Amino acid sequence: MFSVCLCARFQSNPKESHFTAAKRILKYLQGTTNIGLWYPSEVSMNLVGYSDSDFIGYKIDRKSTSGTCHLLGSSLISWHSKKQACVALSTTEAEYIAVGSCCARSLWIKQQLSDFGLNLSKIPLLCDNTSVINLTKNPIQHSRNKHIEIRHHFIRDHVNNGDCEIQFVNTKN
Repeated sequence: MFSVCLCARFQSNPKESHFTAAKRILKYLQGTTNIGLWYPSEVSMNLVGYSDSDFIGYKIDRKSTSGTCHLLGSSLISWHSKKQACVALSTTEAEYIAVGSCCARSLWIKQQLSDFGLNLSKIPLLCDNTSVINLTKNPIQHSRNKHIEIRHHFIRDHVNNGDCEIQFVNTKN
């Protein structure tokens, strides 16, 4: 996937090296036709989201990276990893942004599943930071979290409405 996305950046002005890379990708795909993902039909249809963040993971611009994944039953259906748009001033802020991204993606998946007749409520979002869990449950703005931009606080509405439920998971898990 990474190679395809990298080649796609040059589609407006491709060079011979990009054509060679595209042919190599196609040869790889041709040799891996027997490899795939298996989604069994007997499993429960529970959606669970996981989120994590590394605080100032990229030392050059001091930005953190958010990562999320979603499991439907025991099958991985969505994953996301992206450098955050702003510089987080605390580990709580970096994790809070990651949980917000996970919540947004969970709501999108929930809407897609409801189109297929599968209605979900209280989607568990698992996070390894207790400060983030307390911040989402307590709508009072404290001086310790004033630095977090308002646009990231939409998660509180979805936790209070019962769309999502933030739960703690140990970092090792």
